[in-house]
Amino acid sequence: MDANLTRLIAVRHGETAWNVDTRIQGHLDIGLNATGLWQAQRAGQALADEPIAAVYASDLSRAWQTAQAIAEPHGLDVQPDLGLRERAFGRFEGMSFAEIEATLPEEARRWRERDPEFEPEGGGESLLTFRDRVTHTASTIAARHPGELVVLVAHGGVMDVLYRAATRQELQAPRTWQLGNAAINRMLWTPEGFSLVGWSDIAHLATDAPLDETTT
Repeated sequence: MDANLTRLIAVRHGETAWNVDTRIQGHLDIGLNATGLWQAQRAGQALADEPIAAVYASDLSRAWQTAQAIAEPHGLDVQPDLGLRERAFGRFEGMSFAEIEATLPEEARRWRERDPEFEPEGGGESLLTFRDRVTHTASTIAARHPGELVVLVAHGGVMDVLYRAATRQELQAPRTWQLGNAAINRMLWTPEGFSLVGWSDIAHLATDAPLDETTT
C-alpha cells in the first residue's frame, strides 16, 4: 500500500428530531433522538473490527455522540475539529425548509439553486467557503495518518462536500447521491486529493439484519 495513502471512513451523525422536521441545524447544537442513538450504536458495531487509528468529529453534539459510539470499541478518544462542523446557515438556522421558502423566497431560490457565492444573512457561509473549509480540514487530518484508517464523523453538508471532492463534481451539480444518517462512506486520500471507494453503506441499519460474522 502507498505509504502516503490514508483510508478514510466518513460518517454522518445519527438522526435528530430536527432532521425529521426538515429544520436547518447548521451550527446549532442539537442532540440525537432515540433513532439516532440506535443508529450510532449500530455504526459503532459495524466498524468495531476495523483497524481504526483515530476518530475525529465535529464538536456539535449530534456528531460527537455518533463518534463516541464508533470510538468506544477501539478504546479511542474522539478528537474534536471545528472544521468538521456543518455549514453555517445564519438566519436559516432553526427554520424549516417550508418556512424558508415562505418567508425568504429570494434567499430560498439562491440556496435551492446552489449559488456558490450565496451567504445566508447572519453569519452564513457560502458554498465556496464551506467547501474550502471542509476539504482543507479533511486533507489536514488525513495527512497526519499516512498508511492508516481514520474516521471522520460530521454532517450532511460535510458528506456532500467530500463526495464532490472525491468524484470531481462541481458545487452546483445536482445531487444524485445519498447523505443518510449514520451511513458508512469510504474514501482514499493522497497528497493529490480524494478518491471514492464506496458510498452510503447502510446494511448495518437494517433492523432484520443482525451484526455478526456473516454481515459484511
